Amino acid sequence: MTNFWLEPWDERGPGLERRANTPEMQAFLGGVESEESIMSRHKRILDGVRDGTTGFYLIMVDDWEDPVGSVGYWEKEWLGQTVYEMGWKVLPGFQGRGLAVGATIAAIGLAAAEGRRRFAHAYPKVDNAASNAICRKAGFELLGECDFEYPKGHPIRCNDWQFDLKEVGGPP
Repeated sequence: MTNFWLEPWDERGPGLERRANTPEMQAFLGGVESEESIMSRHKRILDGVRDGTTGFYLIMVDDWEDPVGSVGYWEKEWLGQTVYEMGWKVLPGFQGRGLAVGATIAAIGLAAAEGRRRFAHAYPKVDNAASNAICRKAGFELLGECDFEYPKGHPIRCNDWQFDLKEVGGPP
């Protein structure tokens, strides 16, 4: 695995999002986004970090100045309880090095340390082999398939993967 570390999401985030805003990278996420959509998400992330409902990070590697990916979690209502939803991305030139799995495991530890939520979930499309493999390798439990909307108003079929944060020191 390539050496990496996480840095808090900041003004470098939109630049990363623009570099990842390609048909290849957005194939499972509803397609290429507008600049307005990128900046709106950036604002939501910063607002969530400020109010404590979101943890979002840039993935950094040795010998590369710019972020090569991101990982984060945010509060979501799911089946009658508030959980964290998790998401990640790694730019194509840095994929296949274990970065997404390592960064997801690191973010799980950060979410658990906050002690706010018992469970973290990820909802990759059922045919997104890479993201489903990341969930499995990071220790999530597959609960089954579910209907989901992403982006809003766009129904998709996903796998519901759950991570019990109490397993790494989260709340009981």
